[in-house]
Amino acid sequence: MTDADPHVEWMHMDGDQSRRTEERQRIYTGFGLHLNPFVFFVSAGLILLFLFFGFSYPDAAGRIAGQVQDFLATYVGWFYILSVGFFLMFVIWLFFTPYGHVRLGKNDEKPEFSYFSWFAMLFSAGMGIGLIFYGVAEPVIHYSHPPNGDAMTVAAARQAMRITFFHWGLHAWAIYIVLGLSLAYFAHRRGMSLSIRSAFYPLLGNRIYGLPGDIIDTFAVFGTLFGIATSLGLGVQQINAGLEYTGLLHSTVDAAHAGENPNLYYLIAGITFVATLSVVSGLERGIVWLSNLNIALGTALLLFVFFAGPDTLHLLRSFVQNTGDYLQSLITLTFWNAAYKQDASWQKNWTLFYWAWWISWAPFVGIFVARISRGRTIREFILGVLLVPTLLTFFWLTVFGNTALYMDLREGIDLTSIVSETTRIPEALYVVLEHMPLSTVTSLVATIVIASYFVTSSDSGSLVIDIITAGGHQDPPLAQRLFWALMEGAVAAVLLFAGGLSALQTAAITTALPMTIVLIFVCWGLVRALRDEKFDYRHHPRPRDLDADEKQ
Repeated sequence: MTDADPHVEWMHMDGDQSRRTEERQRIYTGFGLHLNPFVFFVSAGLILLFLFFGFSYPDAAGRIAGQVQDFLATYVGWFYILSVGFFLMFVIWLFFTPYGHVRLGKNDEKPEFSYFSWFAMLFSAGMGIGLIFYGVAEPVIHYSHPPNGDAMTVAAARQAMRITFFHWGLHAWAIYIVLGLSLAYFAHRRGMSLSIRSAFYPLLGNRIYGLPGDIIDTFAVFGTLFGIATSLGLGVQQINAGLEYTGLLHSTVDAAHAGENPNLYYLIAGITFVATLSVVSGLERGIVWLSNLNIALGTALLLFVFFAGPDTLHLLRSFVQNTGDYLQSLITLTFWNAAYKQDASWQKNWTLFYWAWWISWAPFVGIFVARISRGRTIREFILGVLLVPTLLTFFWLTVFGNTALYMDLREGIDLTSIVSETTRIPEALYVVLEHMPLSTVTSLVATIVIASYFVTSSDSGSLVIDIITAGGHQDPPLAQRLFWALMEGAVAAVLLFAGGLSALQTAAITTALPMTIVLIFVCWGLVRALRDEKFDYRHHPRPRDLDADEKQ
């Protein structure tokens, strides 16, 4: 067996061999560190160059970012649209194949977590800064600036919710499933490290422990860091808006000129400092405590708006109808590419940004979902990860989005003039809360939730990036995690400094391109590995190497 035929080597590989092969990866362990030198130093070096250029030449950086975004939207946008559509079809196809019976672990292994705990953690992965940032703003913007039809009509409101569901629905979680399922399979069933390169073993063999694997992991680091930095940049703008609404800060928030607001950088520095304290406190006391706080306060805010809003019955009816409208138009929306429009700016600013953003987050969410899904079957994994977070996200969007539209359509509250496409987007949530009871309290709670998500995203994101740069090592040194936590905050600050919301969108679209190609090959590698499963339709399928072990 040689690298020339990784498929043959894969068929005869067991978990112990995988772990022995992992040792071939170049890992440096001096001075209390544990890292892959190529992945760590190439990633860190390029990111530091980006920081230097962004701080030194912000105008040039912003101009280049805009040019890059326009180029990718014009010439590569179709590739993003087609790829994400393929990921959803691939996941649905895999669900209905016999491979769905394959267990992510040993054949008799039980799930590590109960359904309730598993669903709760999936929901926490799905809720985040972006959902709070866009939960009100996106439906209102689509309502006032629809891609098709007349603005500020009932038809525009329905279209706004349909498009918002589309951007936050099945496609996002299909992207996460592609990588999360592959990582779970190779880690829990084949005994390999929880690293992106492991998914390429059926295609590359032992070469994943050399330069090809290093390049794959470097792409993953870039995508993850800039995806998280995009979320942090959005979050800090909304935190600033919340503090202004509660009277704790006095400033003007403008999403299009965020770089001119010094309060944003003070907030990034302060919250990044809190995130580093969370890192130092350890996983259990840091991330877990804040994650529980996120769920509790986020759920309380959701239920408050649901019951204290203008019409609870309207929200229930809207949830059902929004879901139906979304499902009815799913295929059309999936492949809509503005091919018959001269101006494709709407899709560039929305759909392409979202698809790139989700792809950038794929290593972060994928590794998290893989870690908590040991013992599930592939069919359980797909059903749980695809449907449960999607439905809960739809409910969140209905409660906040339809409440905002109801206020504008039926109560005469002019939200559309407050939330335009380029300015005051971070204020959208607080404007809605302002027209409800206890607005000061709920605005403060919303700000705390966003800040808490900022900390957990930075903390968890630095852990995931450090795992990748440490060659899949599950407990990397503290100093390395601190370094990446600081890098996330610094990149978010530079993006805001160089161009605000537009720069955040450009960062996501640009860094997601190589990860899109990686995910396509991940699908190929997973199918090739699953074809080596020996099926007995009366029982769960078993890998051929496990069968051989049982016969000895």
